[in-house]
Amino acid sequence: MIFIFLLSCNDLDYISVYINNEYQLDFINSVLDRTKDKVRYNGSYFVIDYPNGDIPSNFGVCTDVIIRSYRGVGVDLQKLIHEDIKNNFYDYPISKHWPEQKYADSNIDHRRVPNLEVFFSKYGESLSVSNINSEYKPGDIVTWNLKGSSPWHIGIVINRLSSSTNRPMIVHNIGQGPIIDDAIFDFPIRGHYRYFPKAN
Repeated sequence: MIFIFLLSCNDLDYISVYINNEYQLDFINSVLDRTKDKVRYNGSYFVIDYPNGDIPSNFGVCTDVIIRSYRGVGVDLQKLIHEDIKNNFYDYPISKHWPEQKYADSNIDHRRVPNLEVFFSKYGESLSVSNINSEYKPGDIVTWNLKGSSPWHIGIVINRLSSSTNRPMIVHNIGQGPIIDDAIFDFPIRGHYRYFPKAN
């Protein structure tokens, strides 16, 4: 069911998508809350608390949008991913991408896109990758391949469709802080996931 409103965000008109699942709606609201934060892009390694640790709130990258959005509904991906890597280190592509790392690291593992992809594949749903608008639902996680020094990117589909392209809109941080954007098909999609767990 879709309600059509001529609304605007970031100078983009959108169609609002009705959500009748309370948990899914809470998650989307948590995602949208990220766009109210003033965040400077900073991918540095930080030593943080565990569990429920976070880097300084004025810093962040694309993965921090994911971590903070789930934490807003009581899900601590830092803890869940750290525990899974401790028990299943070789399920994750750490040796391939970061060969100097030999053990689980609760400071950084959850902030890396390939690790999030593995976790969502194991404990959520790994969905088809396509350019079909209707296959991407509010709350879905999408990962992309990028060119440059940081080859991976991640964002979250929200409950809005662009009124000009009819594409699902996303929240992501690609350098300017968390924003609402009509960009889901702007880069090659590498992964598509759905993860709606119970809160811890």
